[in-house]
Amino acid sequence: MKPALIDTDILSLFFRGQPQVIAHFAAYTREYRKINFSIITYYEILSGLKHRDAQKQLAAFLNFAADNNLVLLTKESVTLSADIYANTRSKGTPIDDIDVLIAGVALAHEWTLVTHNQRHFGQIAGLATEDWSVMEVGT
Repeated sequence: MKPALIDTDILSLFFRGQPQVIAHFAAYTREYRKINFSIITYYEILSGLKHRDAQKQLAAFLNFAADNNLVLLTKESVTLSADIYANTRSKGTPIDDIDVLIAGVALAHEWTLVTHNQRHFGQIAGLATEDWSVMEVGT
């Protein structure tokens, strides 16, 4: 298993108890001890929970975040994100800024991006992706 960055959709499935995602998280943390997710994903989850005033889920998420690796934006990740933005816009297939920033973080660290959103992320050159919501552990 390669080092990975977890996208917002997969993290949401984890918190909803999706069995395959939970199994992948367990296998990953046996090898790497902590889950990596970006400050962008932190924002997306946090803003959604606050909007719904989901205090119990918010507390669980904040505990999870404190126990895992919150990956910040860097000059390198933002530069890679800008390249992705320019490339996809010039091809006429733009990707929203949030996804571009998440992809830049994964590329900067040379990590696999774990996401269910293959439609957007699958078109980014050099970005390795996996979907833990549909793959069996160990494949």
